[in-house]
Amino acid sequence: MSTVVGHVVGLHRYPVKSMAGEPLDETEISWHGLADDRRWGFVREGQVRNGFPWLTLRQRPDLVRYHPCLRGGSAVVRTPGGDEHDVADPELAALLGARPMKLDRGAFDSAPVSLLTVQSATAVGSPDVRRFRPNVVVDAAGEFPEDAWVGATAAIGGAVLRVDRADRRCGVVAVDPDTGTRDATVLRAVARQHGLTLGVYASVVTPGHVRVGDEVVLHPRPRAGNG
Repeated sequence: MSTVVGHVVGLHRYPVKSMAGEPLDETEISWHGLADDRRWGFVREGQVRNGFPWLTLRQRPDLVRYHPCLRGGSAVVRTPGGDEHDVADPELAALLGARPMKLDRGAFDSAPVSLLTVQSATAVGSPDVRRFRPNVVVDAAGEFPEDAWVGATAAIGGAVLRVDRADRRCGVVAVDPDTGTRDATVLRAVARQHGLTLGVYASVVTPGHVRVGDEVVLHPRPRAGNG
């Protein structure tokens, strides 16, 4: 039986991997995640052949103070000092010590869509969900409610997602989304209270349009047959 488990209270895309997020009122979700999400990334010098060449908050926690937005078909990045650069501007590359790369399918660490409930973020002492860099933020009932969604499909607006697994957290959670400073308090709380996972990863079953306010309707995993 399908069940309404919550509603969307936030949508976030990250035009440039590891930089600040951009809140949205509505967006398209395609096979490769939210439209324009993580379609740019910066590659560390000498790491092109590395399995994970990206410049991220692990190396540069201050990246969270760089604010990208989409403008005129390109990404424009506002630096902590207030200057603006096209994402492909060599001056920005020199500032970061890395070169930009465009990725039509997005530069995802694990899956194209991440979901997090307000309740889970609050339970580990960080109601500001930006620290966890989710795509879809849901208001739901209970404690860590999205744990029960794994293996099910979730209809949100015109999109259908398959909830594949828990989101295992790393040191990125320790980065303050405003200052870029590190404080492991929240990461320790996630480890202590929830086995170092928080939120869930999902893949796209049916692309569609989603809006803040949309219901999240859960279709449970099919039961195994008796044969």
